[in-house]
Amino acid sequence: MSDFSWLRSPLSFLQARLLDLTHIDLLVAEEAWWRGEGVAISGDIDRAGTPWLRMFDRDGQRVDEILYPREYQTILKRGYRAGVIWRALEEKSLIPTYSLMHVISFHDPGVCCPYTVSLGTAVPLAKYGSAELQGRFLPQLLRKDDSVWQGATWMTEIKGGSDLGAAVETSARSAGDGWRLTGEKYFTSNAGAELAVVAARPEGAARGVRGAALFLVPRVRGNGELNYFVRRLKDKIATRSVPTGEVELKESEGYLLGSADSGIYMILEVLNLSRVANSVVSVALAQRAMAGALSYAEKRRAFGKKILEHPLLLRQFEERMKGLRSAFALAWESVHLLNEVWMERSPYSERYQLFRLVAHLAKYWTAEFAVDTAKWAIEVHGGLGVLAEYGAERWLREAMILAIWEGTSHRQILDGMEVMERKRAHKLLFGRLEEHALSKEVEEMEAEVEQHLRLPVEEREALAEPMFRKLAIFTAETLSRASR
Repeated sequence: MSDFSWLRSPLSFLQARLLDLTHIDLLVAEEAWWRGEGVAISGDIDRAGTPWLRMFDRDGQRVDEILYPREYQTILKRGYRAGVIWRALEEKSLIPTYSLMHVISFHDPGVCCPYTVSLGTAVPLAKYGSAELQGRFLPQLLRKDDSVWQGATWMTEIKGGSDLGAAVETSARSAGDGWRLTGEKYFTSNAGAELAVVAARPEGAARGVRGAALFLVPRVRGNGELNYFVRRLKDKIATRSVPTGEVELKESEGYLLGSADSGIYMILEVLNLSRVANSVVSVALAQRAMAGALSYAEKRRAFGKKILEHPLLLRQFEERMKGLRSAFALAWESVHLLNEVWMERSPYSERYQLFRLVAHLAKYWTAEFAVDTAKWAIEVHGGLGVLAEYGAERWLREAMILAIWEGTSHRQILDGMEVMERKRAHKLLFGRLEEHALSKEVEEMEAEVEQHLRLPVEEREALAEPMFRKLAIFTAETLSRASR
């Protein structure tokens, strides 16, 4: 029988798959804390349900305070102290950040959302903010104690998030001391954050994506009053470890990042940071779901033996493990490529275009794999799998958001097609894969992609998913073989 024991440890999995893993002592301590304390706290928070919003204090003043079980801050602030944000900029590497995310999200995928959007606030501020803005706000995001500020990335409005050119209606007008933003953001992860990067359209800017700019919006105005308002929190399927709400901007003080005509590039850079994080979290969640299924399958007996010993289920575990290794290889290819290019600015290098394609493939396939694996883990548990008290159903809830957050699977397919059509990024990808696959395999996959790209426009889009899925799996499996 195959040895599945390493499924139970996210750190063991990382060590088995990564040659460049650093900060081992940090990751050992993180895993030990989660096993000793964090798992129980996380379970209590999940059972407590959606956080709630206290809009007014006793004097009737608007405060918009997000209320959680007290222990929530124990989990949240631990990750910030460990360096999930500050290490990226201090050490000029994203490897520690995403390694921590894997270990943490094995136990609580949702808590990595605040970390991800905080990273998506700190990085554009460090890259594009003026010296005055960096001096004023960046140290707060990089603190190493519990006074650290949280960030947020708010792009989506009621018309949706994919078509930014048409959906961004929040306006920005120039003022003597910055900008004033007015509008509504419909899906605001980490509502209540001290600082957010917000997509808005400067007055007089062109319609379409080229007219969108990126602004820094603090929670509190210069005079101490609230600078944005949380209309409500959403009671949603999926994670309960992050407050998702609706935010109103009413002449909110904001500060332009970079230039107004380059906003779309900055917005997409922020999204790409999140998409890579989404891929890492997806793999960790799939590992967690498999670990839970393994523990149950080792104990549950049916027809005279452990259900893990039945050939059909044993074969499913073995195939699922191959899929997990492949999904991990694809996710971490996107991590390593991003780590090479994350400080680039437009116009981007060919290496950046390769990263874009791999990021879309990884975000698409790992999210699909996570949902499918969580569903399968419920089936392994049988009837107990659908009962909230035993935990298996949580991983399916947590996984459901991963295919939607920061661009649906459809969006990844279409954007991946665009970078192949316009930037020929697939040529760079196949050059990378030739090192680890048979030449005939690569040639056949490349021919299939080229044939698809020659289809008429509407047919090319309509038939895109089977080809994109096949390319994602081919890339994942090839990279997995290379990492053995």
